[in-house]
Amino acid sequence: MFVRRIAVIGTGYVGLTTGACLASLGHDVICADVDADKVARLGRGEVDILEPGLADLVAEGIAAGRLTFVLGAASAVRHEPEVMFLCVPTPMGVGGVADLSIVESVVEEVRALLPPGCVVVNKSTVPVGTADRTEELLDREDVAVVSNPEFLREGSAVFDFLNPDRIVVGGRQQDAAERVAALYAKLGAPTVLTDAPSAELVKYAANCFLAMKLSYVNAVAELCDRLGANISDVTEGMGYDKRIGQAFLQPGPGWGGSCLPKDTSAMLQLADAADFEFRLIRATIDTNTRQRQRMVEKVRLAVTGKRNGSLSRRRLALFGLTFKAGTDDLRDSPALAVAALLRQAGADLVGYDPALRPDSQHPDLSHVTVSDDPYQAAKDAEAVIVLTEWPEFRSLDWQRLAESVRSPIVVDTRNLLDPAVARRAGFEWIGLGKPLTPAP
Repeated sequence: MFVRRIAVIGTGYVGLTTGACLASLGHDVICADVDADKVARLGRGEVDILEPGLADLVAEGIAAGRLTFVLGAASAVRHEPEVMFLCVPTPMGVGGVADLSIVESVVEEVRALLPPGCVVVNKSTVPVGTADRTEELLDREDVAVVSNPEFLREGSAVFDFLNPDRIVVGGRQQDAAERVAALYAKLGAPTVLTDAPSAELVKYAANCFLAMKLSYVNAVAELCDRLGANISDVTEGMGYDKRIGQAFLQPGPGWGGSCLPKDTSAMLQLADAADFEFRLIRATIDTNTRQRQRMVEKVRLAVTGKRNGSLSRRRLALFGLTFKAGTDDLRDSPALAVAALLRQAGADLVGYDPALRPDSQHPDLSHVTVSDDPYQAAKDAEAVIVLTEWPEFRSLDWQRLAESVRSPIVVDTRNLLDPAVARRAGFEWIGLGKPLTPAP
């Protein structure tokens, strides 16, 4: 494998993982960011992101001299990279369309500095047509642009990068796409070489399909509640079908995070722009919104015994606040969305999450008192609400929790706990799409 000089612009989840992993594959990588303090910390091997294995890879790359950090995209490009990855944020903009202002700003900054023959890679999730737009902004016939979408899950980003299901690269120039694909040669993954619009659409189509699958299983779980069926048995029976598979068949309080909400909204915008009414995506989003309200209805019924009972001044313990286990990311967390609805209903909320401290700062935490002790969080609570699938919750002393709460009720929106364990501890366990298991 040829060693390439690579510049990575942006050191968030995607950028830092991309840079560290490419360095681990033997390439010379220079990462750039606009935050001077962050660049200094990364240069010392200090990683702020909670991502298994990432800090070790960064430290190894720095020690080997294959990974360095600089301030600003221009500084990175002055090292004459052969390939430059754009890994900057593309947040949801007005109307749900992706905001490309940061991408365009970086392109404007480096357009005159890029060495001839360099390949610019859009790694960020971007709308169809962004590669063409990037080519227009660059206005450089000697610089190629390709799309190479990422398929990284928070909490397993390093594993996903080094063990990919596929590599997708699309561009107008075949040789440029092949050069980018060759960067991953050691990984031995299936490679899809295509045009840029198709590559750009792959990411949106994949994420929207996963969102639909999650919304579907949540709807099936509600049907199980109404019919007395068991969602675990239903999904097991479904999952053995190779056309369906076991993944993304776990019901929960709704999907969220940094990708699915903005990507489903962006897909709707793409469809609207093409004069196509994508009803499946609209129904997927609507189902997800309803799922969060349904969690509140479950809590209301469990705590008050009435579907329209009041939650005013009711103390509730929320177990899990991040959008998924294994990360400290709170962006579009379904746990916080449910918490906001509970607060609107008048409940007093105390939360515990293994990844958060009492002084954790986030706008959506303003209505939750964060504790670093699950037993203190549960003290005098009228119910414990499991909202994130942290495995640590299974090993808590549920007998001790039962003695701390005012009412021994646990609403498990992830079906995480063993109902028998909760029942033996004295709890009434309420899950999704599961038969009720009252305390003895």
